Parts: sequence; structure tokens; C-alpha cells
Amino acid sequence: QVQLVESGGGLVQAGGSLRLSCAASGRTNTIYRMGWFRQAPGKERESVARISWSASTTYYSDSVKGRFTISIDNARNTVYMQMNSLNREDTAVYYCAAQRCDRNEYDYWGQGTQVTVSS
Repeated sequence: QVQLVESGGGLVQAGGSLRLSCAASGRTNTIYRMGWFRQAPGKERESVARISWSASTTYYSDSVKGRFTISIDNARNTVYMQMNSLNREDTAVYYCAAQRCDRNEYDYWGQGTQVTVSS
């Protein structure tokens, strides 16, 4: 099992920045990829960014490309997402997730952290 705990959400003005953290514990040696997702009220959950555990590959959705940066600190088993130039459309609950080496989907999810961007 892998446990994930997010932190770093909050209220920020448009144009501001936040950094989300996701600390992984448990069987982290089974993790292949980490991802950040978000879900806004009334909308479906969407993939925002992902990174391989080795940090060799990253992916960003078009909506955040150029504004968000995902990174990983393997020594701390922690994934970060630096979010800059935030706008109201970024308001959502953000979740981190972990994908196992032997799976094609994300098996482990954090509890979520709220990000609210005010105008």
C-alpha cells in the first residue's frame, strides 16, 4: 500500500502562486508515476500534470502548461507542483495520485487539497 498526503492549498488572488506538496509513504518502491488531478464544482476530474518516479518524463495539460511545474524529491518521497499565474479557472480540489509499476491506472489517491483563486 501507498499513502499520499497533500498540503499547500489555500486562497490566493488571481495572478498569485501556490506550491502543492504530496508526501508518499508505504511501499514507495512500487510507484512508477505520480500525477496531480483537479476537480472543480460541477466538473469532471481532469489530469493536470504527471511525472515519472525517476523524474525522467513529465506531462502537462494544455490548461496549465507554462504556468505549473511538477517536480519530485525522491529522497523525501514527495512530489511538488508549483502553480504560477493562477486564475479563477484553477479553483478546484487538487488530488495527487500514484500509479504502480504493474498497473495502467492510478491506484492510490490523496485526500485532496482545496485551491481557491479569487479575482
